[in-house]
Amino acid sequence: MSARLQAIKWERPHLTILNQLALPHSSEYIEIHDARAGHYAISSMQTRGAPAIAIVAALSLAAELSTMHFDTSASARTHIHMQLDYLATSRPTAVNLFDAITKLKHAVDTTITDNGQAVRDTYVQMAERMLNADVKDNMAIGEHGAQLIGNDKVRVLTHCNTGTLATAGYGTALGIVRSLHAQGSLDRVYFTETRPYNQGARLTAFELLTEEIPAQLVCDSAVSALLRSDPMIRAIVVGADRVAANGDTANKIGTYQLAITARYHGCQFIVAAPTTSVDLYTKSGADI
Repeated sequence: MSARLQAIKWERPHLTILNQLALPHSSEYIEIHDARAGHYAISSMQTRGAPAIAIVAALSLAAELSTMHFDTSASARTHIHMQLDYLATSRPTAVNLFDAITKLKHAVDTTITDNGQAVRDTYVQMAERMLNADVKDNMAIGEHGAQLIGNDKVRVLTHCNTGTLATAGYGTALGIVRSLHAQGSLDRVYFTETRPYNQGARLTAFELLTEEIPAQLVCDSAVSALLRSDPMIRAIVVGADRVAANGDTANKIGTYQLAITARYHGCQFIVAAPTTSVDLYTKSGADI
């Protein structure tokens, strides 16, 4: 099942993103011409979600490079490194961003050529592979998560926004919801407001309505009462901003209390995230 909503559109050399600050009242797309525009889109939260941040950063520089000419491989590498270092300052907490930057730098540094255009093309192709890989990974997360929850008619609860708006496409935790819906197992998904920024009430609501997935908004403070009163809720599914080496997970404020109430009520608690969200250099959540 593919998502109808597309928050990141790439047709070389054109990158456009859905301005999430305007949602849900207006669907406004912004063209990103270069790394500076990509940096602003990320830092201002026109785009958000750890996987999406990495992809927008990578593709914003790809859009810039597509219109540039480099006489030597050294000049191309110097420019790419400089712009990637600049993009790294757009959201210092997004581990996916730094993972992408490391991989992109490695790709251009290991390209054996004296041709600047070849280095440029290597970068653009690598950024495009990252885009495609994120969508593929998210669909796999959705499939495996749905299998874990089961084939019976179920209800689940999710927090913040972890769908197409937060990734290159399909979503992580919301990808599981999509897969459950596609296989006919989803009775309803509850989603929290996610204060203070209201990503649930503004963004997840928008996605679920667009995809015509049966859903109901729940107040952040009412989740415990909901789990007690609705035995059909099989799982709480959330995403992750960062996963430490020991498995500790950092995510949107409110996730911790959801984990505690899930355990108390005997409800599955599932963290859905790609490997790019895993930070092996951070030992535990205390170090994040």
